[in-house]
Amino acid sequence: MNLQEAGAHRKMQIQELEEIRQEAYENAILYKEKTKAFHDNHISRKFLRLDRKSYHSRLKLFPGKLRSRWIGPFIVTKLFPYGAVEIQSLRTEKNFVVNGHRLKSYYEGFPIESIELVSLADVEVED
Repeated sequence: MNLQEAGAHRKMQIQELEEIRQEAYENAILYKEKTKAFHDNHISRKFLRLDRKSYHSRLKLFPGKLRSRWIGPFIVTKLFPYGAVEIQSLRTEKNFVVNGHRLKSYYEGFPIESIELVSLADVEVED
């Protein structure tokens, strides 16, 4: 066996291996970019408005089984950049700065004037 040929062959193998590694690195970058774009397109955006009521998620490690994880309602008083929100408690009138992702819209229900009452005695059941 000629050492010159073996050395040249080994250098070729190392160069091919380096090319394969570079191609795998580039493919990984492309995959991460596509995955991030897909994820970003499927994120539901929250639109918080000033003077609107909302709930705040409490962070407890072991809450009761049927106990609500949401406390509130609070009023949104100020919106900061990067998702921070200042809220004001309706009970204590204190202000808190919280992460906007931990807020949920407060639903007050239907106004009483728009609810129509239907008596079950008036409804006829067809067999």
